[in-house]
Amino acid sequence: MTGRYSEHDHEHYERPRRRTRPRTKDRPTYDDAVEGRVVTVDRGRFTLLVDGRKVMAMKSRPLGRKGVVVGDRVRVVGDTGGGEDRLVRIVEVIERTTTLRRTADDDDPVERVLVSNADQLVVVTALADPEPRPRLIDRALVAAYDAGMAPLLCLTKADLADPETLLSTYRSLGVPWVVTQLKGPHAGDLTELRERLHGRTSVLVGHSGVGKSTLVNALVPDAHREVGVVNAVTGRGRHTSTSAYALELPDRAGWIIDTPGIRSFGLAHVRPEDLIGAFPDLEEMTEDCPRGCTHGTDEPECGLDVAVAAGDADQDRVESFRRLLAAREGATDW
Repeated sequence: MTGRYSEHDHEHYERPRRRTRPRTKDRPTYDDAVEGRVVTVDRGRFTLLVDGRKVMAMKSRPLGRKGVVVGDRVRVVGDTGGGEDRLVRIVEVIERTTTLRRTADDDDPVERVLVSNADQLVVVTALADPEPRPRLIDRALVAAYDAGMAPLLCLTKADLADPETLLSTYRSLGVPWVVTQLKGPHAGDLTELRERLHGRTSVLVGHSGVGKSTLVNALVPDAHREVGVVNAVTGRGRHTSTSAYALELPDRAGWIIDTPGIRSFGLAHVRPEDLIGAFPDLEEMTEDCPRGCTHGTDEPECGLDVAVAAGDADQDRVESFRRLLAAREGATDW
């Protein structure tokens, strides 16, 4: 027997408490609702952009436990004129195009949606101070491929170290990259990065101290994101961003979402068959793999090994893919 309302209806409620009954069978239709975009979330309150105005909002009861995250496109009712003393209600979350997820640990079954409706994941890593952590890059790439997002590697502080050492690891994967630096003849030149961000909604991820907030302030001059420093003893940065925040680039050139520095990125939700799907050229070589093959290094009779032996697959690319596959295990500090 099906219920009167599906989970997609505005009128859908959680299971009612005992000895309660609805006051009326008539449910609101919200015909007057307008669309907005969630730009940040803070302790159950949501900051939206509605027709270019910032509006504070709360989630309406009909949404139940449905999460609302940065990047969501929502429909709201109430006074959308803006101002801190005005509060509107979110009555619907419009279907998401992408969701960037992570779990607390690799054995944690509970997924957490970080942001939605982004089409590019920018992995920001410093070449020095702090030292790059390839496991962070690998895990972020896995999350990007799983979410159907295009990856971009952004290397900062190129004046302190040669980027080629790190880039050689990822060249076989075909991951695009940009390089920035604080000193030297090209200091502060973000032309290439702006071109990569143009017309897209991009999420910036990376551990603390790599320069995400510095990049955001340079890309959006009135962002005023707090900038931290790297501890000389631990080599780790201090968290300066405490929540994800979406910002529109000047001249409506796109959107960027700054996220807090993270030190664990569980990938319990990622399945090997989903990851191989992000590499069509390799996936077609696994059609004759034994049932249950994960395409890992120790899998017997894996089609990838057969293709490498026959010269039909690039060994470096296969090894790079398998490194990403192995990165799904062990969500320790990077």
